[in-house]
Amino acid sequence: MLPENIVSKKAPALLLVNPEAGGGRALEYLPRIERYFASQDFPYEVEKTNHVEKMEAHARAAAANGTRLLISAGGDGTFQAVVNAVDRSKVVVGILPVGGGNDFAASAGVPLDPVAAAAAVLRRPIRTMDLLRARTADGRVRLYAGGGGIGLDAEAARYAGGRYRRLPGTLRYVASALAALRKFKPLEITVEFPGGEHATATLSVLLAGVLNTHRYGAGLRLAPEARADDGWLDPVLVERMGLGELLDLLAQLTRSGEVRSAHITRMRARRVRLSADRPAMFHGDGEILGPAPVEIEVAAGAVRIAGAAGAE
Repeated sequence: MLPENIVSKKAPALLLVNPEAGGGRALEYLPRIERYFASQDFPYEVEKTNHVEKMEAHARAAAANGTRLLISAGGDGTFQAVVNAVDRSKVVVGILPVGGGNDFAASAGVPLDPVAAAAAVLRRPIRTMDLLRARTADGRVRLYAGGGGIGLDAEAARYAGGRYRRLPGTLRYVASALAALRKFKPLEITVEFPGGEHATATLSVLLAGVLNTHRYGAGLRLAPEARADDGWLDPVLVERMGLGELLDLLAQLTRSGEVRSAHITRMRARRVRLSADRPAMFHGDGEILGPAPVEIEVAAGAVRIAGAAGAE
């Protein structure tokens, strides 16, 4: 898509801040962000909350009252809340990455320094990017931005949002995965492709991920070819393996952010359906969205981003 106009400074924006993002990093950076906006005579209002429902309510109300720029100051979960609140609207979303992972922001080319990201919101053209839409077995429909899946990573998401939430970046994901591994047993997953891109497959996996971006788990590159502006989603299957092999894989991911293994299968599709041989939950961006079976599809061009340089 060609870039659109740069955001207007005439209408007030709403800055939505998750004060717990990044272990308090959001509040640490907020005074600097506000000083920058003031220096640019940029009109805005601030709402602070760490509750998803309140975040979405603020975003919906602002959009309904005519606000055309919402700025998410948090991590991937905060961004997910904002885009779900304004789904199918013409609202533009800015990202100030102050969370623990910031995978979508990094994949979209948003500066990872929050003040530099604030400058990018005002200076860069608006870009249209994809999201993924998941429908879980309980009927819930939810957009997510970067990565989602069932299996070990969904179990790890519980630890990442709890016991290990203050650990930095990739370390939080790896520590959470190791903690979840102690009680985890591989799942028999059936993967179906309603669009017909691939044949249905059933196999034993540690995780079945569906990615929109090449980054996942604070920088791990499970789908290095994934792009958030190409109209495709990228399923990734990590098959059952021995403990030693898994520990080596995690070590490679931690060191380089990327790994290629005979135990990893990567594909591309427009839509995918995952079901499991026992009850399993699906997560998106580290947030538990609902139970499997789950169907995920590309929501092409679903969000207009201010501050992105373009998908990497």
